[in-house]
Amino acid sequence: SSDVCSSDLLLRFLRHRLALSESALALGIRQSQLEQAPLPVVLWRYGLISLEQLDAVLAWQDSDG
Repeated sequence: SSDVCSSDLLLRFLRHRLALSESALALGIRQSQLEQAPLPVVLWRYGLISLEQLDAVLAWQDSDG
């Protein structure tokens, strides 16, 4: 599905552009599924990315999606 595809691209962005660790990603993914919340927002709320990084992810999603 396109959902899986877009999340793959998001994970690649988080890994390579933001240099997020696998453990941080795993925590974020687990929490975003539990809370039914967008992954970038969850990462920011848990202090795993900065507000500037959150803005960068959202801008990337807007331009790419």
